[in-house]
Amino acid sequence: MSDDHRYVGARVPRREDARLVTGRARFVGDVRLPGTAHAVVVRSPVAHGRLTRCDVKAALAADGVLDVLTPADAAGVRLPCVALAPGQRMADYPVLEETVRYAGQPVALVVARSEAAARDAAELVDLDFEELPAVVGAHLALAAGAPLLHPEWGANLVTDFALGDPADECEAAIAAAGHVVELTTRLGRVAPYPVEPRGVVASFEDGALTVWTSTQAPHHVRDHVAAALGLGFDRVRVLACDTGGGFGGKEHVYPDETLVCLAAVRLGRPVRWTESRAEHLTATLPARDAVHRARLAFDGDGRFRALHCDILGDLGAHPSNVGISPIAVTALSLPGPYRFDRAGARVRAVVTTTTPTGSYRGFGQPEATWTRERLVDEAARRLGADPVELRLLNLLRPDELPHTSRTWQPYDSGDYPAALEKLRTMVREGRPARPADGRRRGIGFSCHVESTGMGPSEAMRQAGIQSGGYETAVLRMEQDASVVVACGVAAIGQGIETALAQLAADHTGVPLERVRVLLGDTAATPYSPVGSIASRSLVLGGAALVGAAARLREKIVAIAAHQLEAAAGDLEVSGGAVRVKGDPSARRTLAEIALSAWRAWDLPEGMTPGLEERVTYDPAAYTYAFGAHAAAVAVDPETGAVEVEGYWAVNDCGVVVNPAIVEGQIRGGVVQGIGMALTEEVVYGPDGQPAADYLPPYAPDAPPVEVALMRTPSAVTPGGMKGAGEAGIIGPPAAVGNAVAAALPEAADRITATPLTPAAVWSALSEPGDG
Repeated sequence: MSDDHRYVGARVPRREDARLVTGRARFVGDVRLPGTAHAVVVRSPVAHGRLTRCDVKAALAADGVLDVLTPADAAGVRLPCVALAPGQRMADYPVLEETVRYAGQPVALVVARSEAAARDAAELVDLDFEELPAVVGAHLALAAGAPLLHPEWGANLVTDFALGDPADECEAAIAAAGHVVELTTRLGRVAPYPVEPRGVVASFEDGALTVWTSTQAPHHVRDHVAAALGLGFDRVRVLACDTGGGFGGKEHVYPDETLVCLAAVRLGRPVRWTESRAEHLTATLPARDAVHRARLAFDGDGRFRALHCDILGDLGAHPSNVGISPIAVTALSLPGPYRFDRAGARVRAVVTTTTPTGSYRGFGQPEATWTRERLVDEAARRLGADPVELRLLNLLRPDELPHTSRTWQPYDSGDYPAALEKLRTMVREGRPARPADGRRRGIGFSCHVESTGMGPSEAMRQAGIQSGGYETAVLRMEQDASVVVACGVAAIGQGIETALAQLAADHTGVPLERVRVLLGDTAATPYSPVGSIASRSLVLGGAALVGAAARLREKIVAIAAHQLEAAAGDLEVSGGAVRVKGDPSARRTLAEIALSAWRAWDLPEGMTPGLEERVTYDPAAYTYAFGAHAAAVAVDPETGAVEVEGYWAVNDCGVVVNPAIVEGQIRGGVVQGIGMALTEEVVYGPDGQPAADYLPPYAPDAPPVEVALMRTPSAVTPGGMKGAGEAGIIGPPAAVGNAVAAALPEAADRITATPLTPAAVWSALSEPGDG
């Protein structure tokens, strides 16, 4: 609102950090209520079977035990699949049932006066299973005679549909092209693995349930818990505590968390539960895990003609809350920033006897980028072309935007070639030295377009999947001209409190320290149908705030014009006051105007007292950020060990509210992406039992990451912002994979699956190929 712009674009220190680094933050583990009981989840030790015995008598008789919930106690308690694909089998799933379909599935909940008593009693729950055969791997789930997870379906296939150009048109374009590269690729199953695991404290008092939880979407939790337990939405309040990371794994409520709420209702006292790190790897939804048979067709000049991909996704034991949406997003994201005559995909999803898969930062986009960018590099290798030049030849130019991709995505604005050119210069100037240590070195590039904001999507509508979501901001200026912002998005470590405060300060003309931001309380914040996912918190929440500030400005200027007896067009807002242009003495301070507004003193005729505006921003479409990444690697051909020696990222997320936050988000995402590329994978044995080891990267594994920001304002979003929360993780697997392939050209066509562990790289070098 102000004509002064001091904060947007500034490297303002994050206001969240003060409480986090001084121990004043309040995580779920810090919620202490009198009389709190402790819950322990009893989980299935088998991957597939029928529960034939669940004897809880000994557990109930143990010291300190208050309750034990079994499938019979939770009959009819179910959670929804929010996103449904065409023809999708299963629209919801139970929180407890007698048929188990993955190791770690909840089968009972023990509640006791202490955590130790609950753990001891959980050991006394007597379980027997009629064990059934496991099926691990999407292709095995489709094989003739495969064990069926849901025999009534007659198959393990959940859905099968097409996106983009019809298959016959893609086939014709591929056949007409002079060259075709075909690869079968896979991005391994990975875990979100936040610093803080999931946790819940639930209290039921006077017919109302209050839930403190570590969540990205407080209103999702409220809606689904209320519906599952048959409570009125007005009788459930959810408070999102400070959250030690989410990355998609805390996007919705889980069966075990719902059971904790049910236990609190049954007992009429608070109940606490926190998952262990081992539980996280068996119960918190992992993600990725799809096999792509992909083909890129191009002519002799290197111009891309067609792209088609057959995607087979592994949903685990059942469709989760997000269903097959990440796999659909992979299909929609396949064309990336390039032009094609035809592009499309077949999307299939199956169930297996493994933990259900769900959301993880990037939500299907790293998978698409991995496959597409590996194809591009392989095409360059076979043509004998420079990979960067081949990309520049095929990248959409600024004069071609806006552009609707072959998979119906309406790219709005940007300069994709400029990002890649800038990246190439950064690599040339910052390339690390090449010591003679016997290791092979290579540099790999990747480009992507990132869908952000999660508005209505024609692409998802075409696919038959419901999408979209609005955000609302309430902006209030108090009588002393301090400002309060309330918004439905959640703070999950991404710096949203600081960014919203910066927007509010600039648009209201008050100092940053005079802005308070309220988030994460369903009783005090506007309804958010989606929460903090999909790089949307600042895009949608910020846009709503900008709209509310514009309305507030109109009212403040109207009051000042009335009191100063001046025309509104002759006024300016500056320095905490509204002034007549050219006459500094003719002014009213914001505090004077705010006091007048709330006391209803000397207001224009017919004006409603107060200074509070509520605006809902319902976007017309997604907005599209973009980026280009490069990695420099060293590969030991004797062991297959890969070290990332340097990393560069260029990103454009429109108007940058806080460069320090955006750069931090990108660097964190890059390290996560490097982990996916090299070390991280949730692995299951043939019996469906998960392996105990999981290897995320640690600080010594992180290379120097140089980040450059471009700024192409969004033409869609008020304020010009595009999302940045997932920008860092989309490009690294492809950039690292392409770098490894560049270092090992004789094995390049076999660099197709992550993680690129030493064993995997050594095996690729040892296998025959086309060189």
